[in-house]
Amino acid sequence: MNLLTLRRAAHASPVAIALLVVANLVPLAGVLFLDWDLATIVALYWVENGVIGAFALARMATAEGVEVDPGAVTINGRAVPRAQLENPATARLVLMPFFLVHYGMFWFVHGVFVWFGLPQMWAQMGAGTGPPHLSTIAWAIPVLVLSHGASFLFNWLWGGERRTSSPAREMAAPYGRVIILHVTIVLGAFAVAAIGAPIGALVIMVVLKTVADLGAHLAERERADTRARTGGVALTRNPSKVSISM
Repeated sequence: MNLLTLRRAAHASPVAIALLVVANLVPLAGVLFLDWDLATIVALYWVENGVIGAFALARMATAEGVEVDPGAVTINGRAVPRAQLENPATARLVLMPFFLVHYGMFWFVHGVFVWFGLPQMWAQMGAGTGPPHLSTIAWAIPVLVLSHGASFLFNWLWGGERRTSSPAREMAAPYGRVIILHVTIVLGAFAVAAIGAPIGALVIMVVLKTVADLGAHLAERERADTRARTGGVALTRNPSKVSISM
């Protein structure tokens, strides 16, 4: 019985996939060799949220697809004209500042919770190690940027995904992935804290996050592939589809 099946769309860059796995191995190395604790790992995942938001802005700025069904968008109580949302050039002028503020606030509030709220909760559960220290994980940030940057370069720009999506679609895209991943991470973190945060439990949490992240990445590529076929857009293909089953 297959418990997990991961398939790579034909255009998906194997370089981006490899770097995603490498970036996810950073916290695993931190746990096994650098004595990283639970708060530090979750803080690194929060930093990754910021990187995801930055590249979402880059995708909004370069998306070339026309939004055929933009829906209703209201900013500061005023409805945005549909014609502005359908046109990529005008849509990005309207939506990018809104996303910057909205996602920025979401990321900031989440950061306050990660840096101050969670450590206090875990301390009360007997798994407290104090707040995370940014200096501990600062060296890992370039690895995260490289990983997400590789996907942006190889899949989005060179692979042609930018022609299949609109600024409005890319504005909404990161929320689903970030919320699902981090609800999973927080629930996993509380489970780890409840049993005392042993190394084995931390490793399991990191591995599960890696699998979820890889699955989300490949699912995004599949959706882009579907949009390309529907819209008659040719994506740059990479040879040898890869399928991994467990």
